[in-house]
Amino acid sequence: MALTDRLSTLPLRLPRARGLISVERDLPVQMPDGVTLLADRYTPAGAERAPAILVRSPYGRRGVAGLISGIPFAYFGYQVVVQSARGTFGSGGEFDPLAEYDDGLATVNWLKRQPWFNGSFATYGASYLGYSAWATAAAAGPELKAMATSVSASQFREAAYVGGAFALESTLSWIDITARSEQPFGLLSAGLLSRRRAGRAARSGRPLAELDALTTGAEVPFFQNLLTSHEPGAAFWDNRDFSHTVGDVTAPASMVGGWYDTFLPWQIKDYMALRKAGRRPYLTVGPWWHADARHVMAAIRESLGFFQAHLRGDYSKIRANPVRLFITGAGEWRTYQDWPVPGMRPQRWFLQPGHGLGESGPADSVPDVYRYDPANPTPSLSGPTLMGSAKPADHRPLERRPDVLVFSSPVLRSDLDVIGPVTADLFVRSDREHTDFVVRLCDVSPDGASLNVCEGGLRLRPGEPAADADGVRKIHVELWPAGHRFKRGHRIRVHVTSGAYPKVASNPGTGEPLGTAAVMVTADQEIFHDPDHPSAIVLPVVPSS
Repeated sequence: MALTDRLSTLPLRLPRARGLISVERDLPVQMPDGVTLLADRYTPAGAERAPAILVRSPYGRRGVAGLISGIPFAYFGYQVVVQSARGTFGSGGEFDPLAEYDDGLATVNWLKRQPWFNGSFATYGASYLGYSAWATAAAAGPELKAMATSVSASQFREAAYVGGAFALESTLSWIDITARSEQPFGLLSAGLLSRRRAGRAARSGRPLAELDALTTGAEVPFFQNLLTSHEPGAAFWDNRDFSHTVGDVTAPASMVGGWYDTFLPWQIKDYMALRKAGRRPYLTVGPWWHADARHVMAAIRESLGFFQAHLRGDYSKIRANPVRLFITGAGEWRTYQDWPVPGMRPQRWFLQPGHGLGESGPADSVPDVYRYDPANPTPSLSGPTLMGSAKPADHRPLERRPDVLVFSSPVLRSDLDVIGPVTADLFVRSDREHTDFVVRLCDVSPDGASLNVCEGGLRLRPGEPAADADGVRKIHVELWPAGHRFKRGHRIRVHVTSGAYPKVASNPGTGEPLGTAAVMVTADQEIFHDPDHPSAIVLPVVPSS
């Protein structure tokens, strides 16, 4: 399955740049508490009061970091102000990850007071930079005319605890990047090595609370806070979650994401919140993962047209349909009026006795069983993660494990397009009240290769959800959204298991505190598929074009 077939149908080349730029470095911006943050201002020649684009970043203002921070926009007639977050790259104070509201709003107010400010600005950024833009978007005032974010969201809380399970690999990778980014070539080397360091730490067998030091060389307060802040209502997130403000954002928003990006589900939730508030955001989702350089060029190109419309009044580069999606399996781009796409209908594919998968309800049968051992956790072969490639992988090696249940459809007689939110409703029973379930959707080609399309998981706790008199619990699992064609001659396949290590931390099964759990116990799992317990995956089916 060639994910990048006909990728050229979305031109990624940039328009011709307009001219030279000048740079003012280390502009001091004083925060309300007296701390001074540093910013660089890039100005196009002959345009001292051009519209401004504000970017706030913990990764630096120059070199590679500067390029991904939006400096190229200066060559197209915009002022670009790139500020280093508190405690990073010369900015004063101590870096407090994700606490960007106060400093961000103070910086917006500083920007408005500058003699070179012409009354209009936009925000831009990928990942953490995009999150920083969301932090102040609702309070930035009418001068904020547009925002363009990519592989990002208004909150990272749910990405840190995917379905309630700690996102171990991504979190370790990120703290390693931030710990080393100010070293010579630190950002480049960390991008290449951080996931490897995280994997080594995860394989050490040590308690989670020790893995930050194993990865970075020192204890990291942010990591320790995450280990103790996963419970609902944890105060740590009070000033680090801006999802409740998204509906109040009036500036037009453009979002670029990837089907294999770790933040995609929450980026799409931001899109939905804006639509509910009556806004008309733009959404582009490509065959990309978080550390994929291709989405950087796509975001710049999309943003240039968006900024030209909302900062200059030239709408000639704005597409008619706000939603543009790359359909994997079909290898083509499509545009739609909205998300979920018009004409989408949920279609249940039921787990069947004998490891089948079909549209008809299951017959009477006994449950399938497996044993999950957190000391030998089911591995993750691919799928959304922060660093490294998340390109789909052949999962046949995983399917040979006894702790992975596999359910496959008959060979498809026609193409099946699945575009939208994917969920699963399972009836399960475990001898452990504390346990996890992971569901994965795969595309099986005629040669037998089983490539992952999307996945999701859920951590169960005592009474959440409640069990019936026989101890059976009905669970609802949200998988990553998908835009995929299952071709005629292929098969649909579903995995059910209880781990995806080290992507998410193993559930020790004991209910001990996340960071210090040392005892691990096996979990005997049962998956039901009978008329009273019709376990199914729910696919968003769209008529094939």
